[in-house]
Amino acid sequence: QVQLVESGGGLVQAGGSLRLSCAASGSIFSINAMGWFRQAQGKEREFVAAISWIGRTTVSADSVKGRFTISRDNAENTVNLQMNSLKPEDTAIYYCAAKGGSGRSPYRADAYDYWGQGTQVTVSS
Repeated sequence: QVQLVESGGGLVQAGGSLRLSCAASGSIFSINAMGWFRQAQGKEREFVAAISWIGRTTVSADSVKGRFTISRDNAENTVNLQMNSLKPEDTAIYYCAAKGGSGRSPYRADAYDYWGQGTQVTVSS
């Protein structure tokens, strides 16, 4: 089992920045990749970014490229999401997720085995 705890959400004005963190514990050795997803009210959960656990290869959604950066802190077993130039449409609950195995697409929510509780990000205009 892997436990994930997110932190860093909040309220920010458009154009501002926030940094989300996700601390992983438990069976860390089983993790192949970690990702961030978000779900706005009334919408489906959507992929934001992901990072491979070993090689640190990253991928991100077109809607956040150039604004959001995903990274991993080895010492802390933490994955961070630096969000810059935030827009009102970025408002959502952000979820951290972890997956084992290399055969599943990191873009798909159903590929992930473990999820955090979510953290609210609100961007005011």
